[in-house]
Amino acid sequence: MTTSLYDVTVPAFNLALANLSTQIDKATAFAEQRKFDSKLLADARLVADMLPFARQVQIVCDNAKGTIARLVGIEPPKHEDTETTMAELKARIGKTLDFIGTIKREQFAGAEAREVVLKFPHVTLKFNGLDYLTKYALPNFYFHVTTAYNVLRTSGVQLGKRDFLGAIQ
Repeated sequence: MTTSLYDVTVPAFNLALANLSTQIDKATAFAEQRKFDSKLLADARLVADMLPFARQVQIVCDNAKGTIARLVGIEPPKHEDTETTMAELKARIGKTLDFIGTIKREQFAGAEAREVVLKFPHVTLKFNGLDYLTKYALPNFYFHVTTAYNVLRTSGVQLGKRDFLGAIQ
């Protein structure tokens, strides 16, 4: 059987998103146990000029749904970036997982060669599907997943490598 870009995206995104959701559960429990509002964790940052935890989660979700949508040639669902609480962030992850669950392996046929164009204010990037995934989308996705984990970890939430990797087998 040939490896499809489906195999490189859908299972990896599902796992990382599920793990992030579990990390949010642990962060919420941490805040409750220490009797402070978990919104403080949603607003937490690694350093002043980095985006807060809530924005990291929004970007993770946008990356997952956007990457898959671009690779299969459809429009991703739009989610407003209005989440400010841990419960709202978990719901955002849930909506993203629901969208990913609608995508079928067959939709990835030809995705390696599909043109992907990203327009930014100062640059337009053009890729074939494989280069987009390996050189841009996956590194960007994991950057924000890792940053979200690190924000919670440096805030005192008891997380370890297993919380990041999750059930990999």
